[in-house]
Amino acid sequence: MTTVGADGTTKRGSMGWLPKIAIGAVVALVLGFLFLGSGGDVGSSEARRLVEGGALLVDVRTPAEFSARHIPGAVNIPLSELDARMNELGPRSRAVVLYCRSGNRSAQAARILEGAGYSRVHDLGAMSRW
Repeated sequence: MTTVGADGTTKRGSMGWLPKIAIGAVVALVLGFLFLGSGGDVGSSEARRLVEGGALLVDVRTPAEFSARHIPGAVNIPLSELDARMNELGPRSRAVVLYCRSGNRSAQAARILEGAGYSRVHDLGAMSRW
């Protein structure tokens, strides 16, 4: 932005701090969506192959979300109950495929399971990727 002072000189000013913060927030949101958004670490065809091969398909959404719509064959273990219900997953060596609505909760669930020693955790991300 260029301004003209009272003495006739031109000055190049800055945009100010508020627009810079707004631009930074938008960039952060876009990057967050790209890297943490709907996509997990496994694609649709790979997730299906894993489940067909015996992996447990786990929906980590709420029971209400699960009852409204879910992938056939999935079990519902909400993220908020995962610590208490981990024994339902079977041995820590069993492959587990996780999903949720947007990919956020399934990513959190994957970190929890990996931290608990599960070695074959796969995050599909959003249910729509199935």
